[in-house]
Amino acid sequence: MSNKVALVTGGARGIGAGIVRSFLNNDYRVMICDIGLKAEYSDWAYKLAELSDIETLKQEFEHCEACFVDVTDNESCLDAVKTTIDVFGQLDVLVNNAGVVNSGPIESFSEQNWDRIFDVNSKGIFLMSKAALPELKKSDNASIINTASIAGKSGYANMSAYCGSKFAAIGITQSLASELAPEGIRVNAICPGMVGTAMWLDHLLPSNAVEHSHKNEEFEKMMQERIPLGRAQTTQDMGEAALYLATAKNVTGISLSVSGGFEMN
Repeated sequence: MSNKVALVTGGARGIGAGIVRSFLNNDYRVMICDIGLKAEYSDWAYKLAELSDIETLKQEFEHCEACFVDVTDNESCLDAVKTTIDVFGQLDVLVNNAGVVNSGPIESFSEQNWDRIFDVNSKGIFLMSKAALPELKKSDNASIINTASIAGKSGYANMSAYCGSKFAAIGITQSLASELAPEGIRVNAICPGMVGTAMWLDHLLPSNAVEHSHKNEEFEKMMQERIPLGRAQTTQDMGEAALYLATAKNVTGISLSVSGGFEMN
């Protein structure tokens, strides 16, 4: 059993669950932190995590626990770190994976949606990192991993809020990498490409595909046409990337694209 502990926000489903599984399969102990533990937070453009998702992970793996977190709230972030320390006694890896997306023309995009995207995707990194730092400084191989996006390296039409928030995530990653290097804390980002999660299947697919029952088939077809390697990325891919960044002692400040060649910067 590894003596390392990871805290993963947005860890109950999708990319977050892939990261959780990767750490657990490599003998980490993991605190799964997710807003989905409270049903009143589930109203969004696509289905967010539910309590059943967390229970599935806890039944599958022995060395994981779960707690609620709202990464836009400072006290909630502090509570998540405290719970991790109370349960596991330490914290070595923070994965800032919680994220939301919404899209649409700037003229009709609401201020409320704009603020929520930036609050979760950008401010959430700030609040969770700040809350975790006192504990991370005690680790002999501390790491912060932020889930950014290929949309943080290139802008896409009708996605100004999401792209802006992910460009910010990469900027925060690079700044913190420089700031925290003297403390021995490495900070990196994963930039997922097109992963078949609810974010893509229920929201980002063209509307004619979302409205019928063949979402997965349409998604796979689109990936074969658009991705140089001819296949979609998976949550397992993101978990493997996170594990690499958590263990590579001389890697800091990078934004690792995992996109099958769709984005190469």
